[in-house]
Amino acid sequence: MPADFRIRPAGDSALVVEFEERIDPALSARVLALEAALTADPPPGVRETLPTYRSLLVRFDPLDPGAEVLEATLASRAAVARGAANPGRLWRIPCAYGGAHGEDLEGVARAKSLTTDEVVRIHATTPWHVYMIGFAPGATYLGKLDARLHLPRRANPRARVPAGSVPIAGQQGLIMSIAMPSGWHLLGQTPVRLFEPRRAEPFLLAPGDRVRFEPISAAEYDRLDRLAERGEVVAEVTA
Repeated sequence: MPADFRIRPAGDSALVVEFEERIDPALSARVLALEAALTADPPPGVRETLPTYRSLLVRFDPLDPGAEVLEATLASRAAVARGAANPGRLWRIPCAYGGAHGEDLEGVARAKSLTTDEVVRIHATTPWHVYMIGFAPGATYLGKLDARLHLPRRANPRARVPAGSVPIAGQQGLIMSIAMPSGWHLLGQTPVRLFEPRRAEPFLLAPGDRVRFEPISAAEYDRLDRLAERGEVVAEVTA
């Protein structure tokens, strides 16, 4: 039976194990299962693993003699990697929708023939899966967005979007950890600091975690933002 994955080089010190080209929690679970196996029993030369939606980047020391057989080792482990039965942590993330915190909410509602309350309800009740952390420190990519809210990216990206913004695009969601450019549609903003160097664990969320958004008022956002600025974690782990 042919392998349902492939291994590609990424420069001279990394390999990428690629699985199927789709967004699916089961596929994410397989990526994370392979990462867990490599973490529990790291092959010689492996320095770091980075999971994405459908692949795992494996960085290695090219001067380590053991790295010569790394590709064969990855192939054997990828062939048997399957998702774990236990889900990741469930986080409740406070989010202020609309207004100054989500300037595209009304536009998204018009584009989808919905009210703003319906857009908020759909987004907040979606059972989000954390697929990957990347692009910027702590930036959290989520899926899958309810089909009723699917939209292509904005024709004109913004040069700067505030940290904590909660946008959507295509079938994906995102929580932005730092201020950066974006062409996604901004629905809301969370006071939660996804990336905080002062914490023992700077990154709050991890691939495999689950997220539910908790709608809050602008006043509650300000209160929680002040707490978060002092270093408090204003998200809640419920499971």
